[in-house]
Amino acid sequence: MQHATGLRPPSRLLVSDADHHRLTGLARASLDREPETAEELLSEMDRAVVTAAASMPANVVRMDSTVTIRNDGGHTQRITLVYPGEADISENRISVLTPMGTALIGASIGQTVCWSSRGGRELSATIEAVDAPACGREGS
Repeated sequence: MQHATGLRPPSRLLVSDADHHRLTGLARASLDREPETAEELLSEMDRAVVTAAASMPANVVRMDSTVTIRNDGGHTQRITLVYPGEADISENRISVLTPMGTALIGASIGQTVCWSSRGGRELSATIEAVDAPACGREGS
């Protein structure tokens, strides 16, 4: 399991160099507005294995990926992981600066990610599918 809160298990977190650079900057710039989520994202970036964008496996969640997740109750949902300015919950476009978004970045198919909702509830979901971003969108 990958956790966006609490103790970090040793699961592998793989992030492209372009996403790592942009997400680290975004987290630092967000420390005043959203300190908990920004610190969590910085922590995830600190432990990430960074690789060239062209070498990213297709089964790893990266920015602009569309991800199919299944919650503990068996409900599946397709979401797209985006930067804050592109987020739109009505279109299932989830910001990386949310607890769920931070938990998803760098995880791969088969992993279960956990996070705390802003209300304090512990939530989790298993990644069932990852559709890589459209050509040219990575790190944009």
